[in-house]
This record gives sequence, C-alpha cells and structure tokens, in this order.
Amino acid sequence: MKILVELGHPAHVHFFRNAIKIWRNQGQELCVVSREKELTNYLLRAYGIDAVCISKAGQGAVGLFKEMLWRDYRLWKLARKFKPDIMTSIGGTWISQVSKLINKPAVVFYDTENATLSNAITYPLVAALCTPKCYQRKTRLGIRHLRYPGYHELAYLHPNYFQPDEHILSAFHVKPSDRYFIVRFISWGASHDLREKGISLKDKMRLIELLSGYGRVFITSEDHLPPELQKYSSPIPPQHIHDFMAYADMVVGESATMASEAAVLGIPAIFISDTGRGYTSEQQQYGLVYHFTNKEIDKAFKVINSLILNPDLRTAWLQKRNTMLLDCIDVTSFIVDFINNYPESLYRYHRTWRSFQNF
Repeated sequence: MKILVELGHPAHVHFFRNAIKIWRNQGQELCVVSREKELTNYLLRAYGIDAVCISKAGQGAVGLFKEMLWRDYRLWKLARKFKPDIMTSIGGTWISQVSKLINKPAVVFYDTENATLSNAITYPLVAALCTPKCYQRKTRLGIRHLRYPGYHELAYLHPNYFQPDEHILSAFHVKPSDRYFIVRFISWGASHDLREKGISLKDKMRLIELLSGYGRVFITSEDHLPPELQKYSSPIPPQHIHDFMAYADMVVGESATMASEAAVLGIPAIFISDTGRGYTSEQQQYGLVYHFTNKEIDKAFKVINSLILNPDLRTAWLQKRNTMLLDCIDVTSFIVDFINNYPESLYRYHRTWRSFQNF
C-alpha cells in the first residue's frame, strides 16, 4: 500500500510518528511531505523520518494564500509521481485539494473548531474526516465524519508509546522531585489565530514572577522572547519536551496543544486564550485543564496560586488522568487501522461508536 503523509506543523510530526514507524514495519510504501514551519523539519530529523519539504509557512493572510497555491502545485507534482493509494494529514487543506486532482482519497484528522476558513475549503473535499468525539461543530459530512473517543495527543503520549525518561532531566541539572513550571507562548500566526491576540507583556511578566516564586520556570516560545524574559528561555531540546513536561508541577500558556499534552500526562494545565477547543473543554470536565480568557487573567493567577499550594496536586491529577484514559482509545492503533483498511474501516467504526456520531 502506498501512503502519502503530509505534515505542516511540529505537532503533526508527533501525531503521525508512531503510525509511520508501524507502517514502515508493515512494509507499507510511504511518502512523507513536510513544511518549513518552526521545528517541523528538526523533529523529523530527530526521529529519523525522511521527508520532502515543499514549502515555507506564509505570514499573514496574503502570505498563507500564496503558500497554499505554491504548496498545492508542489504537492500535486509529487503525488503524480508517487501515485499514492491514500493521502492523510492533520487539517488537510492541501491534500484535500490535490486528492481531487489525482482522484485518490484524502483522510483528514482534525480537532480545531475555530479554523473556520481552512475547514470551509477543506471538509467538502475530504473522503473522511476523523475528529475527537468532543469536537464541537457539525460538519454536514454525514457518514464521512467519524468521531472517536480520544485526543490527538494520545497518538504519542498514550502509555503504550510514551514513558518519560527522567535521565534526560539530569543533563539540565533538574531532578524529577524539583519544582518547576513550563510556560508556552505562541506566535498567533496560524490561519485560525489571525483575529486573536495573546497574553500582554505586562501579564507575562506577572505570570513569570508568580511562578518563579515557587520554582524554576522554563519558557518555550514560537516568537523571540523580549529581553526581560530571555533568562527563562528553555534549553530543552524539542524532542524531549514531553519528558520534562511529565515531571513538571504545571504547564501554563497560550497553546491548546500543550495544555492537552499536559492533561494526558496528568499534569495541571492552565490554558489562556480567548477561544477554546472541544478537547480542552472535555479535559476541563475531567478536572485536568483550566481555561481562561485574557480578560480572566487575574482569576487564572488565583487558580495557579491555589494549585501550587496543594500538597496532593500530583497524586490528584494522576488519578484524574487514569479516569480519562479509561474513556479513550489507543489513537495510533486507530490511525493505522483506519488508513490500512479504508473505506471498510469508516463504516466499521461508525457501527462501533454509533453513540458519538452527530449527523
């Protein structure tokens, strides 16, 4: 079987990397296509995944549109040469368009409801859309839309695939018993971020001052940090961030993905953004994530402070995590089976998870 996997963001590398390993072991023929965006290609090299980079992420609405045209063209040329039996990605804007040109199915995985523009031009073209069951929008795709019990982050942080390595911490003079916090700031450059703004510099300084009063602070940021925050810049290699996260006291920031990663690892997550996600809302119901808008920043600081002072925090969150895992699947096994056996798998999973579907 010939599978084309399209990766446009560092999180996509994590989502597909275990599936890619399994497909290789099965003898499937793979073509992995990447994009120059943040650490995408760095992670591919770190995990030993060969890929063809065909575009650089555009800036702003005009830049993203120009990139789409160029990437569509490059992907179309590559797909005509590779002749895939099936194409897959997260988001799927490019593969959905190219799949129609080469008459091959595009299976898209997605979990971001507020990406309204890209979803509007993508969903009508896909052969199948797979979202977590907590996805909050109707898509009008009928049986082509499958909801499954899980989250993207369980594709790489499920205990079947991930066990944190505490020895990695020692290289940075950190012990699992140390108190430390991971803070994430994003660039707000994605298509679904164009109308949003992040935490103000004043509130970023307040946040770091609060956290540093209790332990070390490691900031990971898509943008360059201002001079006032440079000393907190994380030295952690991106491929090891989840090992550090698994022993952190808390993850705080603007990234829904990192909030969800913390949740599935059983680490308290404070997500600060004016828009939420279906998956963070569901994880909040498990008590794993707290979501606040920028206007609620003072309330967020109060919750952060109260959580830090809770002596049973780690035990309580691991119990919540175990409850959540009982309700979720091994997402990587689902990805592999769904792609390998499409279209039969679409109908089979609809029968299995009939109660989750929302036509």
